[in-house]
Amino acid sequence: QVQVVESGGGSVQAGGSLKLSCSIVGSSPSMTWIGWFRQVPGKEREGLATVSVSGTFPQYADSVTGRFAISRDRAEAVVYLQMNNLTPEDTGMYYCATSSSPTPRIAPAYYSTWGQGTQVTVSS
Repeated sequence: QVQVVESGGGSVQAGGSLKLSCSIVGSSPSMTWIGWFRQVPGKEREGLATVSVSGTFPQYADSVTGRFAISRDRAEAVVYLQMNNLTPEDTGMYYCATSSSPTPRIAPAYYSTWGQGTQVTVSS
């Protein structure tokens, strides 16, 4: 059984950076991808990025391409989301989750194990 725990959120001014961490506890042979997501009150959860369990083949949503980078430290069982050039529109609760999809998917529907989230607030 796998659990994920997010950390690293906080408050930052527009143009700043934050690095989120997703700690993976346990293992599953069916786990293939780990993704990062964002949710704003009143809106659907948005997929931002995903990476394979081996730390390869990162995929990004158009809204974060060129600003966010996903990576995995396999030795530490952590998946990071480096977020640069943040804007107030990036404010929200950030979640990580795992998927058993055979192909890379960013849509939240493909993910089943979710963490509790970490809040990111970007001020103008």
